Amino acid sequence: MRIKALIFAAGLGTRFKPWTDTHPKALAPVNGKSLLQRNIEYLQKYNITDVVVNVHHFSDQIIEAIQLNKGWGTKVEISDESDAVLETGGGLLKAAPFLREAEMFLTLNADILTNLDLSALLNFHYRNNPLISLAVTRRESSRYLLFDKNLKLVGWRNVKTGEEKISVPCDEPLKRAFSGVAVYRSDVLSLLEESDSFQEKKKFSVIDVYLELAKKNTINGYDHTGDILLDVGKPGSVEKAEELFG
Repeated sequence: MRIKALIFAAGLGTRFKPWTDTHPKALAPVNGKSLLQRNIEYLQKYNITDVVVNVHHFSDQIIEAIQLNKGWGTKVEISDESDAVLETGGGLLKAAPFLREAEMFLTLNADILTNLDLSALLNFHYRNNPLISLAVTRRESSRYLLFDKNLKLVGWRNVKTGEEKISVPCDEPLKRAFSGVAVYRSDVLSLLEESDSFQEKKKFSVIDVYLELAKKNTINGYDHTGDILLDVGKPGSVEKAEELFG
């Protein structure tokens, strides 16, 4: 089965200053390896060696690193957002031409490191055949995806502001924090491209994609609570990453 991956690496990294004043966050080093290299090598462990990287902030540095290192042994294509950062949803839509040939594809964030078993997630997706499978955990967060008792996506909630978006009515939804890793059937791309609202917006979050598509499609949560999951976009996170990832 042809599987590709999209690594979101276009973000401005405002929480990661002063590094991101002169570098892209994706090239921040952890024990001598950049976050981007670590995620590419993580995918290699599961025989995923066909990768798209979207770029915006200091895009030339990311492209140069990929070229100098020959993709760290992976075929890497660039989805160039140099003109305007499109956020994760817009980035997914722009990268669609690179992903369409795959039977299913993954997305992950360059600034998240995890030991999530991708084989288990892919098998879960293949067995259940939802439109999208979202890796989630039961951890504390300010923002949660909401699921029914069968872990089917029904909404989103910001517990700090009280803002809530409901796709499917549910009496007692379960809260889960998104891990930044998702698996998609390839037909999600045509749904995005046929959506007038997404085409008009251009810049939007992938969470908006999940919530809109959940109204008419099955989007499942895959709970991998207990795995290592580290957001390396926060202050002091590099030191923690260096303890956990050799």
